[in-house]
Amino acid sequence: MNHVSNDDVAAGGARPAEQRLLDVKNLEVTYANGAAAVRGVHLSVDAGQKLGVAGESGCGKSTLALALLRLLPAGTKVSGEILLDGEDVLTMKWGRVRAVRWAGASIVFQGAMHSLNAVHRIGDQIAEPILLHKKATQTGAKKKVGELLEHVGLPAARADAYPHELSGGQRQRVMIAMALACDPRLIIADEPTTALDVMIQAQILRLIEQLVAEQDLGLMMISHDLAVLSDTCDRLAVMYAGRVVEEGPASEVYENARHPYGKALSAAFPRIGDAASRFAPRGLPGDPPDPSALPSGCTFHPRCPVALDSCATDDQALRDAGPHHRSACVHAGSQLPAQPTSASAAERTS
Repeated sequence: MNHVSNDDVAAGGARPAEQRLLDVKNLEVTYANGAAAVRGVHLSVDAGQKLGVAGESGCGKSTLALALLRLLPAGTKVSGEILLDGEDVLTMKWGRVRAVRWAGASIVFQGAMHSLNAVHRIGDQIAEPILLHKKATQTGAKKKVGELLEHVGLPAARADAYPHELSGGQRQRVMIAMALACDPRLIIADEPTTALDVMIQAQILRLIEQLVAEQDLGLMMISHDLAVLSDTCDRLAVMYAGRVVEEGPASEVYENARHPYGKALSAAFPRIGDAASRFAPRGLPGDPPDPSALPSGCTFHPRCPVALDSCATDDQALRDAGPHHRSACVHAGSQLPAQPTSASAAERTS
C-alpha cells in the first residue's frame, strides 16, 4: 500500500489522528473515462501546519485538491476517507458539504481573473459567502469585507472595484480574502502564484505564511515549483502518476531528495551561486504516463535514470529514507546513484 502521512509535524512530535485538521486515508479517484488520477493517497494536515504537494502537470495534485471538497465532475468515482475535523467529507449530505466548503475549508485557485466574476464588484463577491453562510446583515458583511481586504494588504475602498481594475497580484489577494471570508480552518491553495511575477509572488507567499501563523490555519499548497514549496511549507509530498512517491521535511526533500523523480524536480531549478546547476542543468525526458494506461511495476521506471530491471515489474511502497523522510523507491535506503545529464537520460529513453 502506498502510505504517506504527516505524523511528524514541524514541531517534532506526532499528533493523535483525532486532533488532526485534515486526515486523508487511502484516497482513490477514477474519472469516468477510466483514468486513475489519484491512487491510494494518505496524508494529513494539522492546524498551523503547511503541507506542500508537488509534481508535474498530470500527476494528480489538482484532482486531489478538488476531491477534498467534492468538487470533481459527475461520474467520477471517489473512495477512501477525507476526514475534516474528524468528519468524513465523502459521506456528508450535500447541505453539509456546501457549508463545509466555506466555513471548514476553502480553495484559492490559480488564475484569479478566471475565478472572479468580471461584471460584479469584488466587494459583492467577497460578501456573498458571508451573507449566505454567516447569515450576516448587509452592513455587517460590508464591514467584514473591508476588514478582509485590509488584512490582505488592500485598501477597504477597493471593494468597489471590478476585477479588471486590479493588477494580477491584487486579484490574487482578493481571492485569498474571499477564501478567508467565513473563517475556515483549512486553506487549499492550488498554484496560487503561477501567473504572477517574482516580486508579487514573494509578497503573496509571505502573506499566506503570515495568515497561517496568525490564525492557526492548516495550509495545503499545490505547485510544480519545489523551490517555492520548500521555502513556504513545513513538509512536502511529491506526487507522480496519482501517488505520493516521496514525503518529508520540506528542506530535506528539496535538498536531499531520495526518489529519482523528486531529485529531478529539485534539479530543474538552478541554485543561485551554484555553478554546477547553472552550467549543467538536469532535465527529465518524456511525460507522465496516461492515467488510463499506467505502466506495470513502478510507474516512474520508464523515465527513471537509475531504474533496475526489477522496477519494471515490482511496485514500490513508501519506506523509510531518513529521519521523518519516506520514498517509494528501491534505492530509498541509500543515497541515489549518480544520475546522468538530461542529454544522457534522453538517449537512455529513446
